[in-house]
Amino acid sequence: MSNTRQQIRRQVHANAGIHFNELVRESEFATGQVQYHVRRLIDEGQLIRSEFYGRTHYYPPEYDDWERETLALFRRETVREIVVYLIEHEPATPGEVTDALGIARSTLEHHLDRLLAHEVIEKRYDQHRHVTLRLTDPDRIGPLLTVVTPTVPDRFVDRFTRLVDGLLESSSGD
Repeated sequence: MSNTRQQIRRQVHANAGIHFNELVRESEFATGQVQYHVRRLIDEGQLIRSEFYGRTHYYPPEYDDWERETLALFRRETVREIVVYLIEHEPATPGEVTDALGIARSTLEHHLDRLLAHEVIEKRYDQHRHVTLRLTDPDRIGPLLTVVTPTVPDRFVDRFTRLVDGLLESSSGD
């Protein structure tokens, strides 16, 4: 295996779920070189390519389908904060989560939809139809949080959403 291919492989193994653009940005290689070597690594069974939420992610082969999609979700800063909050405070109501994280209910619901669909969290209803949120498998979910860190573009999107939420909230109070 060439030195270039080894470096790209190491980079993906160190940052499971990395996006292609981030892989190019963090490497010293041209886009075409990265494409060529990633394709070869996939053909050799050294990497897995998966599409989640309109983006291409690359993983070491030891991650299963559920773990790969969970890692893709965890690239979003707000999703990570929701999951960390639930690890520390579950069960929690949606209101508790929005208050603690300073996000709008609609932002929470957007992320909850994906987390629910992927069975990372579950909603439970009591006899009065009050909702509580719980993690489906904290022992499996917790370690995955340490695998990825949201990228600057992902953090920017989340912070922009929070800024808009704050502006909308303050204007509705007038």
